[in-house]
Parts: sequence; C-alpha cells; structure tokens
Amino acid sequence: MLIKNLVTGVFTGIVFMLGASAWAAENPAAAPVYAAKGEQTCMKCHDSAPVTDILSTPHAMKGDSRTPFANHACETCHGASPEHIKSAAHVTEGQKPVPPAISFSGPNAASAKDRAAVCLGCHENTTRINWIGSKHDRNDVACNNCHTIHVKKDPVFVKDTQPEKCFTCHAQQRAESFQYSHHPIREGKVVCSDCHAMHGSPGPKLVKEFTINETCYNCHAEKRGPLLWEHQPVRENCDNCHTPHGSPQARLLIERMPYLCSGCHSGAGSNQSAGFFGGLHSLPGQNLNNAALLNNELQYRSCLNCHTQVHGSNAPAGFAFTR
Repeated sequence: MLIKNLVTGVFTGIVFMLGASAWAAENPAAAPVYAAKGEQTCMKCHDSAPVTDILSTPHAMKGDSRTPFANHACETCHGASPEHIKSAAHVTEGQKPVPPAISFSGPNAASAKDRAAVCLGCHENTTRINWIGSKHDRNDVACNNCHTIHVKKDPVFVKDTQPEKCFTCHAQQRAESFQYSHHPIREGKVVCSDCHAMHGSPGPKLVKEFTINETCYNCHAEKRGPLLWEHQPVRENCDNCHTPHGSPQARLLIERMPYLCSGCHSGAGSNQSAGFFGGLHSLPGQNLNNAALLNNELQYRSCLNCHTQVHGSNAPAGFAFTR
C-alpha cells in the first residue's frame, strides 16, 4: 500500500510539472525577458546626464536588496523591454526605437496611475499609504510630476527648491507668497510639506493633521489652549480670520481690522439683550451720541487696543478677551 501511494504521488508531481511547463510555454507574458547585463545594456545608448546621474542615487545601490539596481536595474521601473532593446540596435538616424514598456515622459508616457503604480510597488507604506484616492491621485498627478529620480538630490527634498516645484501647478499660492504678509516660504524657513501631506491626508486641503487648527498648532502651540475663555471662530477654524499663504494685511489676516471683526460683530441689536458676554452684536458706541468717538475707536484704531487676547484668555475676567 505504501509503495502504491508513493508511485501515485511521484506520477502526480511529474504530471503537474509537465502541465506547468506547457502553460508557461503557451503564455510567454508570464515570464518577462529582462536584459542580461542590466543597466550596462541600457547605458550603451543612454550614456549621458541626466540618465547616468541615477548612479549617484540610493536607487543604484546594488548592495541593498530593496533597490531597483539589486533586481533588474532600469527595467525594474521601466518594465521588461526586449523590443525596445532590440529595435535600438537597428535604429537609423532620425528614427526612434520602440518605446520601453513604461515611459515616464514624452508622447508615449504611461498614464499617471500606471506610473504611480510603479513607484508604489516599493514606496507604498508610511506617508504614501493614503495616496490612492488622494486629491493628487484623483487629478492624475503621478510621482514623477513632482519627484526627479535621476538626480543625486531630489529638488522636492530641498527647502530652497521644494516650493518652486509645488508652484508649478499652484500658481495662486505662489502669487500669495509675494504678498506683504506671508509665511517665510521664499525665505526658505517654511516649505509646503511643513503643513501639507502631498501623498494624501485625512484632513482637508491635504493638511498633515485631521483639521486646519491642529496643523497650525504644530508651530503656534501657544494658541492651542485649553483656555478659560475661548473665542469660538478661533476654535472652529484658523482660516476664518487668516489666509495661510499670504495677505496684503498684517498678520496674514483676510481683511483689515476693524472690518474683520465687524464681519461677525455687526453692531446690530443691543449689548443688554445679548447677555453677559455681549454676544455677536457687541460693537461699542451703539448707544453713544458721540459719532466722533465711535469713528476714532473703529476707523483710526483697532479692536485690539482693548481686546488683546482674541485667540482666548485665561484671565478670570477675560470673557471679553482682554488681559
């Protein structure tokens, strides 16, 4: 009985291997044909910068099994391209060889999703885990639209050059960065990635945190609180009063004071009916007959003369956001 089972097992294994070989022979796509000498084959033609600059990058470290050059070199990213290599050997002047399986630029460039899929084959974890379905992904932005692979130092990773890469598409934000009041982006002290997660975010506008405020608090921790008296528009969204990239008004305000405050504190109604806190309708001078005094307080000065703690106050009597 034992001998019979052994013979049956061996026979079954032989049949399985023969069947697998026959299937592979009928499906050549299942076995991609890569260049035997890897990057040496490609660099017979592509022998100048910027292509050869990749040899100075981490992607070309053969000692690291995670890198492209530890596998199939150029074809790890560009796909097995036997037809491209074959046609390149017989191309005449003025002609172009058959494009590689995956082109990242030019008229034969693969779709944004296909190009991104190549990079995500290795770079899918950590900060790239939210890429699928992100705003950039939905707008057909691929990794190589922002990243430059064949250079020793990707401009996106350098503070002095990252903003210009982003401004290539975000022209409005570039214009705002030249306003009188702006985050020090042009000065190289703040870059887009300090606030935004370009590869996808659970928050709005690709901010790094879940909310606008939590993102701002990473630098402006003194505004976080908790505070005894909290100004509700401040707690709701910093963007209610500030524009982050640049403004013609001081302190990145969306409008000059006191008109910014009057957007909520319109002056209609009466302080007495608004309750202890004054409510929304709390501009001074409603019951004053001295128009000159009201004009002096609101037009030539500012609400901040008295209400200095507009982000919130811890003073026992600071319900009016005074010190």
